[in-house]
Amino acid sequence: MIPFSQRLKSVIAEAEPRLRAAAEPAAGAAPADPQGWSRKQELGHLADSAINNRVRFIKAALEGEFTGPSYDGVGWVKLGGYATTPWQDVIDLWKSLNQSLAAVLEAIPADRFTAQCRIGNGSPVTLEFLIGDYIVHLQHHLDHIFSR
Repeated sequence: MIPFSQRLKSVIAEAEPRLRAAAEPAAGAAPADPQGWSRKQELGHLADSAINNRVRFIKAALEGEFTGPSYDGVGWVKLGGYATTPWQDVIDLWKSLNQSLAAVLEAIPADRFTAQCRIGNGSPVTLEFLIGDYIVHLQHHLDHIFSR
């Protein structure tokens, strides 16, 4: 199996040029669904996810477990101001945060992947599951951004 850090680096390398190819007006265009996000807001959500998961991954690796709250994705996107942030700045933020996260993944000792993690009211999962789920979540949103 490809190490998590390499999988994340591959996602970044494949997605960044495609993201940069999108023009500012298209990236900021409001979605058809009034409850949805623009591409900028959705990529901002992925930056927020990287921030929250960085804390989870590091604490689980250092302490052997993690218990913490879920986060309000809608609230974070709104307060993050992504709708009015230049598209290239949102891309830069997303890229930097995920590169940093890839470095964290490289440094996690193998014996810590079994650390138990509980997010909000969810059932406990291993750190390995949480990391894999993060990458699936990231790819899901990127696929959505690219499909529009």
